[in-house]
Amino acid sequence: MTQELIDLRNSILEERYTDALAIVDELEGMSRQAILRNIQAFVKVLLIHLIKNQIEKRLTNSWAASIRNSISETKKLNLKENKKSYYINLNEWDSYIQDEIEGAIRDASVEVLNGAYSPFRLAEMVDKEQIINQAQVLLELSYNFSIKELPSVIDNYLTQLPGGEDWKLGRR
Repeated sequence: MTQELIDLRNSILEERYTDALAIVDELEGMSRQAILRNIQAFVKVLLIHLIKNQIEKRLTNSWAASIRNSISETKKLNLKENKKSYYINLNEWDSYIQDEIEGAIRDASVEVLNGAYSPFRLAEMVDKEQIINQAQVLLELSYNFSIKELPSVIDNYLTQLPGGEDWKLGRR
């Protein structure tokens, strides 16, 4: 990006405004791609923890914190600077989740029951449709609640997952 800024400066100084605008467009595209990559990383973490919950039928404080953090950070990243529009609109999440689900299953295989299942076996066990639906519900919350309200709303949703009631009551 440093070279792009040097080129932008030179283009402006040399009054080559068409070139300068092309560089600005390129920088905007690079920024958008970086934001989308970060969002995808948080979606993958979300999916991994939902997979662990589904297979192990329990919820830990650590998993809940990771899910909350994934949704909160996604909300922050997804909201454009104008605070009125999003990089990913509510109806566009399916493709992002679909892009990450297979990798999430593979990564989760290392963690589920301390690596008891190969990625192949875990892929057979996971109800992908359910995981995708849960992820979409959680991501939808980020559009409907403020960053301040979001943690408690997510926690309330998590109590409905397998082991969620035990987690809420502090039972193991």
